[in-house]
Order: sequence, then structure tokens, then C-alpha cells
Amino acid sequence: MPGEGIFVMSKPKVAFICVHNSCRSQIAEALGKHSASDVFESYSAGTETKPQMNQDAVRLMKRLYGIDMEQKQYSKLVSDIPEPDIAISMGCNVGCPFIGRPFDGNWELDDPTGKSDNEFLKIIKEIESKILQLKKELEN
Repeated sequence: MPGEGIFVMSKPKVAFICVHNSCRSQIAEALGKHSASDVFESYSAGTETKPQMNQDAVRLMKRLYGIDMEQKQYSKLVSDIPEPDIAISMGCNVGCPFIGRPFDGNWELDDPTGKSDNEFLKIIKEIESKILQLKKELEN
């Protein structure tokens, strides 16, 4: 019978979590979908939501990658996304969110909100680097 004995493994679900789900976690979700969707599914969420994503993040992601985060993303609660296989905290300098389970990693990223474009660019590039590293780890 065609397809018999073929085992198809689903891609792991990776959740990028911060308190407000408006900046760093949204950037990670967008870059995960952009650069690693062949290896893992990307989600972002927070323990609180904001009515709007950080507009500096939106503007810079559009400029750098041509990604309009406001097209397909919005601020979500942890309960609004599928149960993740891997949960990553963006950093607890704002306050560590409680998600009902331990985090698999803490990327310890500073929140660039209210800072210069150079600070934003530094964080965006750091997130991109960590996304590519995670992709590499999960491919092996």
C-alpha cells in the first residue's frame, strides 16, 4: 500500500514568550517564520497583551527584511497559542512571565522599547542569530 510504513514527524512548536508580546517575542516569531519555518513552527505570546505592536520594531523589521509583522501577527496570550514543545523567554529584565511550566531557554535580551534605532537593530540582529542557532540545533 502506498505510504505504508512512512513516519512523518511534525515540526516542533517553538514559543517565544515575554510579558507584553509586543516587541522582542514578535520579532522572534517573525524571524522564525522567515528563516526557520522549514525546521520549526514559530509562535509568540505574553502573559499580558498590548493593543498594538511596538511601532519601532514593526518599522525596522519592514525595512530590514521586508516583513510586515502587523499583516499576520498580533499580541497574544500564552493561552492563545498551541502547547509549545520549546518555550523560550526573551529576557526577564522587564519581569519574568509565568507560563505554567519551566522555560527551555532564556535569551536574556534587553527590551529596546523607547531606545534608539541602533539599540533596536542590535537586538533584532541578536534575535536573528539565536533563531539561526536554534534552527541549526534542531536540524541535528
